[in-house]
Amino acid sequence: MKRFILSLFFCGLLQLSSAAQQTDSLNVVNAKWIVQKVSRGVKLKTYQFQSSLFGSNQNVSILEVKPKRKYHFELGFEKQLLRTTSDFGKSAQALAALNGTFFDIKNGGSVDFIKANGQVVNENRLDKNDNRSIHQQSAVILKDGKLAITKWDGQANWEQNLDAQSIMVSGPLLILNNQTESLDTANAFNKTRHPRSAIAVKKNKRVLLITVDGRHENSAGMSLFELSKLMRWLGAREGINLDGGGSTALWVNNQPENGVVNYPSDNKAWDHQGERKVANVILLRKR
Repeated sequence: MKRFILSLFFCGLLQLSSAAQQTDSLNVVNAKWIVQKVSRGVKLKTYQFQSSLFGSNQNVSILEVKPKRKYHFELGFEKQLLRTTSDFGKSAQALAALNGTFFDIKNGGSVDFIKANGQVVNENRLDKNDNRSIHQQSAVILKDGKLAITKWDGQANWEQNLDAQSIMVSGPLLILNNQTESLDTANAFNKTRHPRSAIAVKKNKRVLLITVDGRHENSAGMSLFELSKLMRWLGAREGINLDGGGSTALWVNNQPENGVVNYPSDNKAWDHQGERKVANVILLRKR
């Protein structure tokens, strides 16, 4: 009898979870996104979910880029210094910039492999046992200005052999070949809600530069499990997590508030001024 009651209880929990996910997915699909045209084939979409996404307030910003020859993606980087995402974007005369991969807050420079225009800028910093971090097992690759996402093949020199002019190792990988990647459920980085930055590629090759704000009552932030679901509901076939937390920032040229469209959390205020200085970014530029 006890086993039967427990079985009913867990079945009930599964049904509630399934119903909640269906509601969340519909809330994302049916949201009345604020859409602004940035340039031909590029649009900015923003929406603040009021207790309607994963049972919480969530503020999401998305730059959606159609695959057009007039645009190309580049890496912006400093080998040792740190700069704000908006500064990277402005100095490159870019259309947009999204903060990139993980970096050394004290000394500057990326802690993950960066190659730009064929030149290695930073190598992976491995742990004392020469093991990779969870954010060193996938990468954003740029070839002829086009962006793609790929997964570590288990080889030590994997990134060195990738066929691309520019490479930014980051992660964890969330979606590949339309399949959600498995994540360690015990890892606090994966399961705790934080501001998040991510890149997704849709079936139609459109690229999404995504920020989710957090650490504020207006936006709780997401776990990586929640971020994976959000990207799937947005139509992503590939998806990768970037550095988040106080680094999360999306800058778009000619937008108000110095071009910062999300609410960076490093100043602990709900405004557009709280950018953290970072070591690298993804840039969208006109050819």
